[in-house]
Amino acid sequence: MNKLNSLRTHLLANLPELKNNHERLLIFVDQGRIRSTAASGLSFEYSYTVNIILTDYTGSPDAVAVPLLAWVMVNQSELMTNLEKGKEAIQFEVDVIDENQVDMSLTLPLTERVIVKRLDDGTLQITHPEEPQYTEHLPATPMQLIANGDVLSSWTSAEPTGVDIETPQPGPSRG
Repeated sequence: MNKLNSLRTHLLANLPELKNNHERLLIFVDQGRIRSTAASGLSFEYSYTVNIILTDYTGSPDAVAVPLLAWVMVNQSELMTNLEKGKEAIQFEVDVIDENQVDMSLTLPLTERVIVKRLDDGTLQITHPEEPQYTEHLPATPMQLIANGDVLSSWTSAEPTGVDIETPQPGPSRG
């Protein structure tokens, strides 16, 4: 499960309080599941709840939330872009130790695709594809619809107002 290491590395690099105190960041997996279909291959998906625990934390909760959201936008973006999934996507609990320290627990659901591909020699190759990434909309440009050399319509495309998701195209299946 590559996302766990990615998340840990990201939080350690972006939470100044943890840079020299790696032992105060604990990450656990709860409710792990492996989902597969009856498709011809052995590809599957890990689905689990990750539990992030910060012990003896003295920083601002904002200093945790912002880097976490930045990681989620790249690695599990539907938690932010899907309103239904986002309602309860990231949950947290705080145990107050004293006026300066807390233990903080954050949970969020993650999924990770695992592609199992049969190579020509019969061996199985396992890969963990990256999540599709968002890109800026294309700038507004003049457009024309042409048929048989005749311009049927002309317009200017819409101004960019958000982001598009790059959808990977399926490749040939090797079962």
